[in-house]
Amino acid sequence: MQPIRNLLRKTTFATSANGLNQLPEDSIGEIAFAGRSNAGKSSALNLLTGQKNLARTSKTPGRTQLINYFTIQEGLYLVDLPGYGYAKVPLPMREHWQKILQGYFETRTTLDGLIMLMDSRHPLTDLDRQMLHWCEFQELPTHILLTKADKLSKSEANNTLFKVRKSLEADFTTPITVQLFSSTKPEIGLNEALDYLGSWISHHEA
Repeated sequence: MQPIRNLLRKTTFATSANGLNQLPEDSIGEIAFAGRSNAGKSSALNLLTGQKNLARTSKTPGRTQLINYFTIQEGLYLVDLPGYGYAKVPLPMREHWQKILQGYFETRTTLDGLIMLMDSRHPLTDLDRQMLHWCEFQELPTHILLTKADKLSKSEANNTLFKVRKSLEADFTTPITVQLFSSTKPEIGLNEALDYLGSWISHHEA
């Protein structure tokens, strides 16, 4: 297998979907990215793929309103799901996307796992927990990136990581992995996240 960094740098935009009937039919495996609208999802995708503008970033939370597919290699996709929990998004749109997200998790048979992003300063909100319970019900492997860890001191960040792990162990029956991450300081968590993606890709190439 190509080194994971080189492979991810070749990631290209594939398609956007506004409903479940528009999702790619050639998928053999996909990893979805989900999180609250201000969790830094687009920045994380750009850092992981080594591309500054693959996923559009915005200072206005809630900008991602489509399911965006990015091709790593034939049949393997990274999937950028709409950010959730932003109050200024109109209620009908929020309800539409809640229905789409739930349907995606319940019916997408090629979905191998979820990378969930949470602001390390405000982790495990009620909406985050709702998303995790969906994943638990579907027995979907989930890996959490505690983003913006550079905003915390090293001791604060490690304490947050410890508390989140203990909470996950107490509240969920399926194992959920979690790590610290920063899109502005790659030394915080980038290699660990790349290892996670690399093991997933290796599984499909084995």
